[in-house]
Amino acid sequence: MRNAGPIESPTDPFASVPLPTSGVSRKPRIEGLPPGVSRDIFGPPERQEPRPAQGPSAAGGTPGNGGLPPAAPPAQPWPMASEKEPAQPAPVFGTPQRPSSYEPEPPRRRRLLPAIVSLVVILAALAYVVPAVLMSGSVLRGTRVAGVDIGGLTVTKAADKLRAELASKLSKPVIADIGGQKETIQPDEAGLELDVVGTIGQAPSGFPTPEEVWRGLTGTTDLPPKITLDAAQLTRTVEGLAGSVDKPAREGRITYSGLEPQARTPANGVLLDREDAVRRIGDAFLSGGGSVVLTLRPAKPVTSSGAVEEALTKARAAVAAPLTLTLGPKQVQIPPAMIAANLTYGVDGEGRLVPQFNAKAVLEQVEGNLVDAAQQPRDATYEIVNGRPVLVPSRPGRGVNDKLLARDAEKVFDQGGSRVVAVRLGTVAPTVETSRIEGLGIKEIAASFTTTFDCCQPRVTNIQRMAQKLDGYVVRPGETFSLNDALGERTVEDGYVQAGQVVGGRMVNVVGGGGAQFATTMYNAAYFAGFDDVEHQPLDHFSSSYPVGRDATLLYPEPDLKWRNDSENGVLIKTASTPTSVTVTLWGVKRYDKIEAVESERRAFTPFRREVSSAPDCVPTTGEQGFTVDVTRVFHKDGEILKKDKKVTTKYRPRPQTVCTR
Repeated sequence: MRNAGPIESPTDPFASVPLPTSGVSRKPRIEGLPPGVSRDIFGPPERQEPRPAQGPSAAGGTPGNGGLPPAAPPAQPWPMASEKEPAQPAPVFGTPQRPSSYEPEPPRRRRLLPAIVSLVVILAALAYVVPAVLMSGSVLRGTRVAGVDIGGLTVTKAADKLRAELASKLSKPVIADIGGQKETIQPDEAGLELDVVGTIGQAPSGFPTPEEVWRGLTGTTDLPPKITLDAAQLTRTVEGLAGSVDKPAREGRITYSGLEPQARTPANGVLLDREDAVRRIGDAFLSGGGSVVLTLRPAKPVTSSGAVEEALTKARAAVAAPLTLTLGPKQVQIPPAMIAANLTYGVDGEGRLVPQFNAKAVLEQVEGNLVDAAQQPRDATYEIVNGRPVLVPSRPGRGVNDKLLARDAEKVFDQGGSRVVAVRLGTVAPTVETSRIEGLGIKEIAASFTTTFDCCQPRVTNIQRMAQKLDGYVVRPGETFSLNDALGERTVEDGYVQAGQVVGGRMVNVVGGGGAQFATTMYNAAYFAGFDDVEHQPLDHFSSSYPVGRDATLLYPEPDLKWRNDSENGVLIKTASTPTSVTVTLWGVKRYDKIEAVESERRAFTPFRREVSSAPDCVPTTGEQGFTVDVTRVFHKDGEILKKDKKVTTKYRPRPQTVCTR
């Protein structure tokens, strides 16, 4: 091409693209484009920068006079970024990129920052873990119970400190005003105890949380003491209080002194409201002691003075002449003295006084004159002959019906009329049939136990009466023996007398007092025979007359003594008594070589207090400290331990020393 000027096109078509000289994005400037490449790739023409003239054709050159060759047909433009977000220039192959304006941090700074963060975390962890480890296994520092600091102590040492320093602070008595009579009730009489385990259980003592560590280092934790009351013990104490203040309504009654009838006029009485007393005393103890006023409820008799006068007239006529009993050609007289000894006039529930005649006791003395002894019934029993039990079979018989005799005699004593009473014989079945006690395998002594007591006290009469009633009693296999069921209610009519008995920690007079002596003897006989202990209640205070941890109290109807014959053989109860001892022997089968009672060391001693009394019925007592003891029954057979019972823990209250000033 002769007229064409030189075309200054670089060998590398992209070498003419200048590198950016600043951080501002600019469109590349290209001096020449390869064939077929349109400038439209740089955007619409109006946005392109003007191109400077190049070479000889810069001034108005045309294609015909050495300019650029004609443009190729338009090509489709590449997609461009929107104007809101200016597109960065696309990298061109083979062209070095302009360095970014971001300046990276020096390597040293990058390493230092994580190290500082890690150090802070480690220090924070150590600030928690170190004191937490030191505090773990003990009560949280700063913990106090009613002013006693137990923080930092082990649970055991904290418990000992609370018992030593706090228990005495809580042991404030309650003064009970009962109708003007003041009675002091000590905390042990109400079963008041500091619940050490429950109190410490409120305090954090495991591995502490961060919050607990902070509180332990900077603050305190105040906990209220937990106090418990033994409701059963408090009830027994209230019963003891009632025994000293109760004045039951006195009903009219006629008895005899010799042949002279003695009238007892009715009178009002007062009774301690027991339920209200338990509630008030319990509330007072839980509030820290103090004084309470207990309520006495009035008790009114159902008989009247007029009823007594009417009965007195009948009583005089009742012993004015003998009563004659007839049986066919046979007859026997009951003299006035025997009538008077077995006749009383008592309340019938409707306000009247009616005769009450003990015909059974009378027949024991006179029935032989009406019925031959060979005809009388006999209960089945066992007799010990040459050291072995021998069965004595029962025998039905004939005898006077005591219930019919009592009915007919009482009609005479109440309404008058003929004093001749025709009695009737009937077949009388034995109370204990042979079939009930035979074939039970009773052949040897299973166990025997004896306790001793001082002679010549009223309680001795009751102890001997209990022994007499139970002699010959048989307990069948699988049966549960109840001492209260076997003895029945202790009454004057049944041969019991009033005697002292500890009730709720206080000595009171009750009919049948002294039952704890016989109950303890029976309990130990059953204990060493290996029978199941079903129910027994230890004494409130330890007595050297009884084995420690193996005593039992008895009142009617509760508390009772119960044991179960868990053997395959029957058990025969034989008793013996002297003026200073009582023995219970259980016959059956000896199942074990030996049974022993293993006692723990005595612990948790509590001191006794000293009391001074000027009451007319004051009984001096020797003080005895309280303590706790465990007893475990161990069974031996064939030279080895066969089994052990679960240990029985007995907590004795201190018995006060009472000094009488009268």
